[in-house]
Amino acid sequence: MKRPNILILYTDQQRWDALGANGNDEIQTPNLDALAARGTNFSHHFVQNPVCMPSRVSMLSGQYPSTLGITHMGVPAPEDLMTLPRLLKQYGYRTANIGKLHFLPHANRDHRLPHPSYGFDQLEIADEPGVYEDAYRAWVRRQAPEQMDGISAGLPPNTHVWQRAMGIDDGIAHRGEPEGRHDYKRAIPFAADDHLTYSAFVGERTIEFIKASGAEPFLCIASFYSPHAPWIAPQKYLDQYDADSLSLPAYPPEIDRQRPADPTALYSDDQLRSAKQGYYAMVSEVDHYVGRILDALDAAGKGGETIVVFTSDHGEWLGDHLRFGKGYPADDAVSRVPLIIAGPDVNEGGRHDGIVEAVDLVPTLLDLAAIQTPTFMQGESLAALIKGDGARQKRVALTEATGWKSLRIPRFQYLIHADGRESLWDLAIDPGAYHDVAENGNYGDELTACRRYLLTRLLAMERPLPRIWTY
Repeated sequence: MKRPNILILYTDQQRWDALGANGNDEIQTPNLDALAARGTNFSHHFVQNPVCMPSRVSMLSGQYPSTLGITHMGVPAPEDLMTLPRLLKQYGYRTANIGKLHFLPHANRDHRLPHPSYGFDQLEIADEPGVYEDAYRAWVRRQAPEQMDGISAGLPPNTHVWQRAMGIDDGIAHRGEPEGRHDYKRAIPFAADDHLTYSAFVGERTIEFIKASGAEPFLCIASFYSPHAPWIAPQKYLDQYDADSLSLPAYPPEIDRQRPADPTALYSDDQLRSAKQGYYAMVSEVDHYVGRILDALDAAGKGGETIVVFTSDHGEWLGDHLRFGKGYPADDAVSRVPLIIAGPDVNEGGRHDGIVEAVDLVPTLLDLAAIQTPTFMQGESLAALIKGDGARQKRVALTEATGWKSLRIPRFQYLIHADGRESLWDLAIDPGAYHDVAENGNYGDELTACRRYLLTRLLAMERPLPRIWTY
């Protein structure tokens, strides 16, 4: 048999409902909606950590963050970590990651130095748009050196501190200097030509990889930075949205009363709508390049022999709970992200509303490529579901970080801390998870059930080292 190509379209910070195919009638994502229509769309897909590094390492290794010992930011992934590209290389695959990888902390290192391969044959890494001297900057400089000052999203605060301490001046004008960037206030037009955005870099380099691919199967991860804040997009994508007509988060009255009347303030109506305009524009730009990548795949004669995955590393509050960003306590806005799988043997127009996890993706791809799943992996293959001939149902999804674990079951989110404190949200009556019912005596049975689910999940996660003989 000829093994399928694998193309993973990976965004950063895209919540599950920022997709037309998931019921959002405000956002414009025609190419991703078409991908969902010819594949299987998983409506309740949860990541295993609510921030970038642990989530990405967990997904690509098929293991939970606690197993890897990477449950917070700033922990480098071991260079010998067994990842999907390492496994596929043993079966003749050529592998590439184009765009963000984030297996290493990026605020305090020189991005001109070679990066550990983690099993990839080709690495074109840029962990932030225009911030470091990396593959994205090199790509822009080759085309338009006079526009280098227009591409930076602004130095992250810790990068600003490190560069100042080390006496580094890279000669690039960074948005938000000298204080460092402020991420979440408003939509911002991209300051250089449209064809020089980070999403354009990922899209164009992915297309070139596809065009250059030969007879051997490939794995390519096209890893976009959008729609991660700050909300920067070319004006033409911002113009697709009338900010004044965009909806506001559904706040309970007691939360809504906390919002400011000043239209320039954070969490005012104007600010929330402007942030959503920028966020949606970034998603629409990604959707444009997804369409171009898929067209290139067809033009190369590889569309019918490629598994295409679309997903994200975590979500974004986007004003929910009067917050922006991601993290604790991993409610649905942050832990629930899109997952679409299309390609050979995939049930067209399929939809699965049961719970699945990001650790399930690598076992699924190995299964579809007729490769055995290593025993140390902790996910479960979704192959039967996407072929339309299985009814597998996972009971729970686990999202974990340092000091706490969150459990998602169909009706409830349960949270427990290292000191024993518990929270419970009844999502059937409180879909935004605003009201903790853990102290409500009417939910005693549900709390007991969640504790049992968590304990059985922890037992199922165990992977003892194999013995070599009976004793």
